[in-house]
Amino acid sequence: MATSEQESVPTAKVEQDRLSRLLMILLATAVGAAVANRFYIEPLLSLVTHSFKVSPTAAGLLVTSANVGYVLGLILLVPLGDLLERRRLLTGMFLGAGVVALGCAAAPGLPLLALALAGLAMLSVCAQILIPLAATLAAPEERGHVVGFVTSGLLVGTLGARAVSGFAAGVAGFRLIFVVAAVAMVVLALLLHRTLPALPSAQQTSYRALLGSVLTLVAREPELRRRMALAFLQFAGFTVLWAPMAFLLSGSPYHYEPTVIGLFGLFGVAGALAAPWAGKLGDRGRSGLTVTVSLLVMLAAWGLIALGGSSLIALIAGIVLLDAGFQGAHINHQRTVFALQPAARSRVNTAYMFAFFLGGVAGSTLAAIVYNAGGWSGICVLGAALATLALAIWALWRPRRPEGGAESTERA
Repeated sequence: MATSEQESVPTAKVEQDRLSRLLMILLATAVGAAVANRFYIEPLLSLVTHSFKVSPTAAGLLVTSANVGYVLGLILLVPLGDLLERRRLLTGMFLGAGVVALGCAAAPGLPLLALALAGLAMLSVCAQILIPLAATLAAPEERGHVVGFVTSGLLVGTLGARAVSGFAAGVAGFRLIFVVAAVAMVVLALLLHRTLPALPSAQQTSYRALLGSVLTLVAREPELRRRMALAFLQFAGFTVLWAPMAFLLSGSPYHYEPTVIGLFGLFGVAGALAAPWAGKLGDRGRSGLTVTVSLLVMLAAWGLIALGGSSLIALIAGIVLLDAGFQGAHINHQRTVFALQPAARSRVNTAYMFAFFLGGVAGSTLAAIVYNAGGWSGICVLGAALATLALAIWALWRPRRPEGGAESTERA
């Protein structure tokens, strides 16, 4: 009898660990599927132009519409993760995203498609509620690893969406991907509702006060401001690479078709593999070192990317290194800011991701200007300059924080 009881203990522990890993996989999948909704339209603009008989400029406004919707979602919806019961909130947002995705598939014209895309992007910020939720569910000693694993879904979704969308469009036009997205959202809503524990919020405040407290957090937390600045520069550099990539690959010496160009996003997905390892190093007290190495890797990657103007191998190696460095630093930024105010993780993530997203907007704008003036060489100089500036901020800006600050909070 004693032997039987002793054998049941490790069996129960293995099953518990297995379920924990399955939940991590579900959360990462949900994050990737949600964030992908915002990027499906980008490789489909030429098809939309033909289907609705509109100008390329008018079709390009669909990307703007999705971006505006995402910003509104970051500001208005993500803070609700600190106010409402999160399982119910996430279930509702995923179901809503499924309904709106069907609206995208059925849109009879450009104005309704733009409105539906804005709504889909707005609801897709549920990914930014899932990531701080993962940090809450994780034990302190494994928080970096868990956040890294779940956040890897965000990079996979961001880069993989274009390839998946282009493939689906080749099969059945631009509407099919939104039907697939609708099904994915509904299935994930059901799985999350069944799997996530009920997590009632301890916050007792009004919605207006909740939104205002985001600015208060930014004002009170110098380390949050520092990481927001780094997030801005890093995502700007990330976007500087990807925004003009199609122009490089469609021209000399590559002359690739759009379908092949879309597949290059999959090389970037390899960088997502760095996220869990970077998180583990943070858990072991090496977060600062990991950020330093990651920023140096991003800077070095631009040398290879510059050679990628004529060398495919150098280009691919540079893409993998840039994305790995980007992920390594990003995960440790999130790990640190989530520890600043554990009861306000969704609002902290609102501030951090707002700066992150603004960096993407700035990067795409700068890339368009610089590529037109200086070509691929100009893009590489710009990317290296952004990486150098991030390194300088990391080395020189050292906010003072009491001993009970971020790192000690994480260990508590």
